[in-house]
Amino acid sequence: MTLRPIPAEWSPHRAMWVGWPSHGELWEDNLEPAQAEVEALVRALAGPGRERVRLMVGKPEALADARARFNGVDGVEIIDGRFGDIWLRDTGPIFRSGSAGAAAFRFNGWGGKYELEHDDTVSTQIGAASGVPLDRYDFILEGGALDHDGSGTLLTTRQCLLNPNRNPGWTETVAEHALADALGGRKLLWLGDGLLNDHTDGHVDNLARFVAPGVVACPVGWGRNDPNYEVYDAVAQTLSTLTDAEERPIRLLRLPSPGLVVDEDERPIPASHMNFLIANGAVIVPTYGDEAAARLACEGLATVFPGRDIIALPSIAILTGGGSFHCISQQEPA
Repeated sequence: MTLRPIPAEWSPHRAMWVGWPSHGELWEDNLEPAQAEVEALVRALAGPGRERVRLMVGKPEALADARARFNGVDGVEIIDGRFGDIWLRDTGPIFRSGSAGAAAFRFNGWGGKYELEHDDTVSTQIGAASGVPLDRYDFILEGGALDHDGSGTLLTTRQCLLNPNRNPGWTETVAEHALADALGGRKLLWLGDGLLNDHTDGHVDNLARFVAPGVVACPVGWGRNDPNYEVYDAVAQTLSTLTDAEERPIRLLRLPSPGLVVDEDERPIPASHMNFLIANGAVIVPTYGDEAAARLACEGLATVFPGRDIIALPSIAILTGGGSFHCISQQEPA
């Protein structure tokens, strides 16, 4: 049976899953700031005419606070679940359209780096809560490792997808066949390395994203000290030589990166405007303190999403956990 390709993220959704920061032992002093940022995201998603948000709370002790925050907010459903942390893009299933179910994969803590209790059961929980049947595949895959154009073109990085800490022995050909069988992939576009110090080993949703058929957004370095200048330029050079599954040449939308963002030890961390979330009626863009870079990134996205509100929201505390808005969410296509 030939599967229909996974819908593009800009296709209509019936719901959006979001993970709620629930574990004080992981987030420590950043727990309340991260919760405030996720609350702002959820309220933006649940605006009139937008998403039904399924907010998954990963620990019983966090339920009462989450319910109180969103009491009376239309379109927000609190789900009592269990997870190691909030990165549902990677631990949850990848939904197909309508009643076609979802694909569930093995998960090994991003190559064994962060193996937390319950993360390997998130797909099962989400499938049960959404009433969607799961097709299970016996290989390791995180949702943030791929991006989809809705026509069967997939975008990924070799650094992640061919990393021996996921599926030892995988080659490009093996990966292409596996994703064709599981996700209806017709053509896989390969990039090289992801962002510096990205513990996901280079997830593409921090690096380059489809924003329209044949159009990919990718960063351009911002400021003198941007640690990923060379990576961004290599991505743009590679993409400019590729075609999608319909044989359209890839066109680029280059957007400013956030520039150099560092942790408490002054190490660069993988901040990215590419971790935007495409919702019904809106695009939510993470920002990291540089207002000029964020404004220009939003103006660029407005050119390809004219029918959606472009909403910039801070994601500084969420980033301390290693990701942003796209990483903590997963859409259910209509």
